[in-house]
Amino acid sequence: MLNFLIAPDFPPENFVGWHIFNTVLQRKIDTEVHLITPADHDEQMEFISQGQVGLIYANPFDATELVRHLGFLPVAKPIEQFDEMVIATHFGTPYQHSDDLRKGCRILITNNRDVKLIGLRLLESAGLEESDIEWKPVASFQAAAHGLIKGEADAAFFLASAYHEFNNSTKKKLRPLMESRLNELSHVILLRPDFLHLLTAIKRAFIGMRHDAETKFILEDLGIVHGFEDLTVEETEFMIDLMETLKD
Repeated sequence: MLNFLIAPDFPPENFVGWHIFNTVLQRKIDTEVHLITPADHDEQMEFISQGQVGLIYANPFDATELVRHLGFLPVAKPIEQFDEMVIATHFGTPYQHSDDLRKGCRILITNNRDVKLIGLRLLESAGLEESDIEWKPVASFQAAAHGLIKGEADAAFFLASAYHEFNNSTKKKLRPLMESRLNELSHVILLRPDFLHLLTAIKRAFIGMRHDAETKFILEDLGIVHGFEDLTVEETEFMIDLMETLKD
């Protein structure tokens, strides 16, 4: 059996869609696939450290560890769907731009390290470093939005796709201050090397889904509107190098 883990970056309402997707994937590769939807990043890493994950839809930060230290193999990536981040505030604050934030500001943040790295780069123009900020950890992007609305912080970091999927009622109470435009980083599908014998079949399944009427609608419901394309070793290494640059 192949355990397929979905990174906990996606809204809970997508989980039903991922289960449907998983059923289709099983049929296409003729292998039993068990879907894992961890509640948070810590639970994800626990599954990985226990060797329970064979296939993963991982964010670019975690891809570094998975590829370079655990030997995971590149499979596919969503087409023209990049991991950008949004710095936002509550609509009632005076902030109009991320450069308005000052030392000692309070920022709500999830355990998405790629989002934090990009956010810190965006705040360089405000003269802010990591130690200048009072970080307020939250379990999810939804919790970050609720915290902002309650006035618990000056700003929050969001994965852009999560921010844009908030309902209109929530977004009316928030104000985006800055959104990244890297156009280089994305979540990726990776396969543990133990399952090398399934690599070709899994690649074919992911790439072919955008041409299948049934799976095309499933992908659209998950927000992967253009489907998946092949992820090469070279592309994976370039993305990992970019993440390493962001850390410096």
